[in-house]
Amino acid sequence: KSYSFCTLLIILKITKKPTKMAIEYRGQMSGHKDWITSLVCPQTVDSDIKVVSGSRDKTLVTWTDNESKITEDDAAYIPIRRLEGHSSFVQDAALTNNGEYALSASWDRSVRLWNLKSGACFGKFLGHTKDVLSVAFSPDNRHVLSGSRDNKLKIWNVKGDCVFTLDKDAHNDWVSCVRFSPVPQAPLIVSGSWDNTVKVWSLTEFRCLYTLRGHTGYVTSVAVSPDGSLCASAGKDGMAKLWDLNRGEHLYELECNEPINALAFSPNRYWLCAATETAIRIWDLESKEIVAELIPEKPQQGAQPECLSLAWSADGSTLFSGYTDAVIRVWGVNE
Repeated sequence: KSYSFCTLLIILKITKKPTKMAIEYRGQMSGHKDWITSLVCPQTVDSDIKVVSGSRDKTLVTWTDNESKITEDDAAYIPIRRLEGHSSFVQDAALTNNGEYALSASWDRSVRLWNLKSGACFGKFLGHTKDVLSVAFSPDNRHVLSGSRDNKLKIWNVKGDCVFTLDKDAHNDWVSCVRFSPVPQAPLIVSGSWDNTVKVWSLTEFRCLYTLRGHTGYVTSVAVSPDGSLCASAGKDGMAKLWDLNRGEHLYELECNEPINALAFSPNRYWLCAATETAIRIWDLESKEIVAELIPEKPQQGAQPECLSLAWSADGSTLFSGYTDAVIRVWGVNE
């Protein structure tokens, strides 16, 4: 298969199939004052913006390469602009295909649309009655999807009008994560919830196609593979489950033995990354072996930081990871 996935971990482990790749720590990015709840990278390699971060400090920050970096101690990425306006935690973020506009979901019950070049807020999406936990753009960037603690999934146009609320066969607890399949020809929606289920929806028919059951705890993260064939889900039970997205069938699961906060497929390798309470684990999905385990250095004071968010660069060479100590740690893949 032509796509891949990856998992977060700091210690490289040699599996039964020796890997020619090593994953190394490349430094950190500091610019927030609270937990890094979301990270998203433009999917165009020529974008000046390399990553966008969202935080419990109520802001988003855009980052670019540090062209004046000389020594290893210099930051590899520097902040360009801070996006301010939310009155509570920013929980999730999403980008348009060209990387020029961003969405943010917040505990202030709103979704906002931002122009990343100017930093201007283009509009508010108001309609949820509780904290908005997740947001996503459709593959053609014409629709916006949001999930909330009001148990609702809403579909909006980019002007901020709610087009549809998916309330038939809906979740009966918080909607923690929403994602679109990247395939424009058959637009599917995937949602994860605190009701322990994952649901697959048709965007064209506004209806639930499958309810994926098997998790024994709440679901915190869902991710769709780059070719749209697979869905991964994870959460409190420490299991990363893989599903056939088009058939709604369970394929297999990968065990972490601790709650999983975030998932991310590598854009160019058959890897899945999982951020857990103690580490980032990266599985090779072909062998189902752990390729690497990434663990930050233990701080001299205070608790070990916990990874909450993950994002791959478009070329799959860089993994950004956001932590509870307000730091973004950067990892690089060496061929």
